[in-house]
Amino acid sequence: MKNLFVITALAFGLHANAQDFLLGPTITYQSQAGNMLKLGGYYVQPFANNTMGFKLEANAQLAYFRNQFLAIPEGSLTYYPTFNRLIIPFVESEITPYTLTPKVGLSVATIVEIGLGYGFDIKTKENVKPINGFTFSMGFYIPLNAF
Repeated sequence: MKNLFVITALAFGLHANAQDFLLGPTITYQSQAGNMLKLGGYYVQPFANNTMGFKLEANAQLAYFRNQFLAIPEGSLTYYPTFNRLIIPFVESEITPYTLTPKVGLSVATIVEIGLGYGFDIKTKENVKPINGFTFSMGFYIPLNAF
């Protein structure tokens, strides 16, 4: 099973580098003041002959805090300093109406990403605990135009 994942990641990663851009849906688990599921879409644009790139992402953070279901809009911008490896480091900034969260992490062929960061409270939503502090996330990005 592990070998199948590595072969798939290499195939998508090498093929994705040949694209002008990547576009598709995303699903992410994030732990920040509680557990959240993030659903949305992304757009990756390589620059400088595919040596670096940027990703724009729009998500809905879905959470259940204090007996209340929340759907919080989120936008993010990610910078990839290199695209010529299977494991790619990144720097990301996420913003919601309530939190600003800078993150760093690693991406496997722009398909799986693991990030760590710290969320700063911008505004606390009434009747909900602040969504801030250390964060961990693991996301899956499905490129629809990889073939």
